[in-house]
Amino acid sequence: MTSFAIAILVFIVALIFMGVKMVPQGFAYTVERFGRYVYTLQPGLGLLVPVIYQVGRKVNMMEQVLDILPQQVITADNANVNIDGVVFYQVFDPAKASYEVANLQHAILNLIMTNLRSVCGGLELDHLLSKRDEIGVRVLTIVDEATSAWGVKVLRVEIKDIEPPQELVRAMNLQMTAERQKRAQITEAEGKKQSQILEAEGAKSAAFLRAEAREREALAEAKATQMVSQAVAQGDVQALNYFVAQKYVEALGKFADSNQQKTIFMPLDTSGLMGSIGSINELWKAMKDKT
Repeated sequence: MTSFAIAILVFIVALIFMGVKMVPQGFAYTVERFGRYVYTLQPGLGLLVPVIYQVGRKVNMMEQVLDILPQQVITADNANVNIDGVVFYQVFDPAKASYEVANLQHAILNLIMTNLRSVCGGLELDHLLSKRDEIGVRVLTIVDEATSAWGVKVLRVEIKDIEPPQELVRAMNLQMTAERQKRAQITEAEGKKQSQILEAEGAKSAAFLRAEAREREALAEAKATQMVSQAVAQGDVQALNYFVAQKYVEALGKFADSNQQKTIFMPLDTSGLMGSIGSINELWKAMKDKT
């Protein structure tokens, strides 16, 4: 009798342990009654009636990643490329993810690969290489709508690599090199053009300044001649002597600066020159007295 009671007690304890379920964080357990889905156990401690109720599927509710295997795609301009990527998804309905599709990950991968070929096949190679984000968004929109019936939310579709054939890569490199050389030649030509324009503008400005300087010098010369003429008309001979002496000295300076003549032989009227210098001195004193 005692042994029977102990056996009954052990059986009850075993049933209790069979009915206690610990669901870890990030998971959800589906509960079945005689093979039919009844409800879902959330993370934490759950109690089941042993034998009648049992755990059906243990579903991962965290965000998961699937690798899209490399596959060959023919673009709109008949270029064969190999393309691969990754997809991020998350289960939001454990019951649908468990009972609406037989193999969830396999179904998601095949759906994405099919739509990826369809989207890439409608683009030319240049667009395919430059619009990876747009391709991912288009595939994501199609796949997310299709997988919502499975209790799955597709979060992102990322294109990892697009590999054209080697012959096409070499042709693209040659084209890129030619384009860069063309741009370099255009830039060099534009630089030369701007340099010539600036040089012409500089020469124009210099010529204008020289002409302006000559004009001012001519005006000053004319004004000096007029002043000397007025002084002579008024009977002031010293101004005339000053003017003649100035021209005399300037002529001597030009002879001295000449590269073709280093030695100058010429008669000099020393007394006349000294007289002109004396007249200049007297004219300077007269001007000081007036001021």
